[in-house]
Amino acid sequence: MIEDLIKPNIKALKAYTIDAPPCSIRLDANESPYGFPLGALKIAINRYPDPEAAALRKVLAGKWGVEPECVLHGNGSDELIYYLLTAVGGPVLIPAPTFSMYRIIADSLGENTIMVALDGQFDLDMEAMLAAIGRHNPKLIFLSRPNNPTGNSFTCEKVLEVIENAGGLVIVDEAYQPFSPRGDSFIDLLPRYRNLLVMRTLSKIGLAALRLGFIVGDKAIIGAINKVRLPYNVNSLSQAAALGILKDEKSIDACIVNIKDERDRLFMELSKLKAIKPYSSDANFILFKLQNNASVTADALYKKLIADDILIKKLAGGGASGAPGPLDNCFRVTVGTPKENAAFIMSMKKITGGSLK
Repeated sequence: MIEDLIKPNIKALKAYTIDAPPCSIRLDANESPYGFPLGALKIAINRYPDPEAAALRKVLAGKWGVEPECVLHGNGSDELIYYLLTAVGGPVLIPAPTFSMYRIIADSLGENTIMVALDGQFDLDMEAMLAAIGRHNPKLIFLSRPNNPTGNSFTCEKVLEVIENAGGLVIVDEAYQPFSPRGDSFIDLLPRYRNLLVMRTLSKIGLAALRLGFIVGDKAIIGAINKVRLPYNVNSLSQAAALGILKDEKSIDACIVNIKDERDRLFMELSKLKAIKPYSSDANFILFKLQNNASVTADALYKKLIADDILIKKLAGGGASGAPGPLDNCFRVTVGTPKENAAFIMSMKKITGGSLK
């Protein structure tokens, strides 16, 4: 049978799918609601792109205060996660709930994955984390900070304790760092910890279509991971567009400020509704949970929002074993424009009965 040619671990995988009904207001994917003009890009499309993305890496290295050799480029963060797992392997330690692609890619490569549940505040459970580190000696530990989908930032001191106790590499994924009110980045700590790597992306600040992710860290480690990078992995259009857009720092910063202001307003409005519990967020989205006494089920809420032409992310499970877990009856809503957010709040009030706390 042809099917017998497929590896057992791949057969056991569930394909990553994106539920995307055709709604006009899309608040499901943590994208920025603001885009940027590309301008006139003059690119020789008959030529391969710069394999090293040298100009782009130089600009970003300057922004992050590191040498260009300390930056590795990828076709989005997903590709870089794949490279890390290919170059280093497992065991892999991952808190839960968190970004699903860490485990999906690890499982697809047949690596041993250890999931450790977060505590009741969605912070790192240090007793469990340190016990797992001692028992399994993971080669890779992924920490999303701010965390997706919970929105909070793991306590800095706890992350440092993980780094200092880990025998392998600790990857702090800072995809949502630009929206954190703390503004702190573990990039500043790279000179102190050789086993620390930081992931960054341009997707959340308005450049999602370009698919540009980066790992920042010790140049020797970056050089080793670079050996498994596919040639010409970042296309010329993405490189040129990013270089042009990144020159307009004021516009990018203004969009980030707008999103943070709207996030705070959206949280305040959601906090007024009896039917839900929103969680404070350092990211460009808000996690909220439907209360047990709500007059509507999670499935009904999701479908009614779609009927109102609004799409958000319905979550489930989230425990260390996958499901059930703390994300049951939870939703993640991306911060949109003021008009989109107002429409979402109006729809939520209508669907949940509008009861205020």
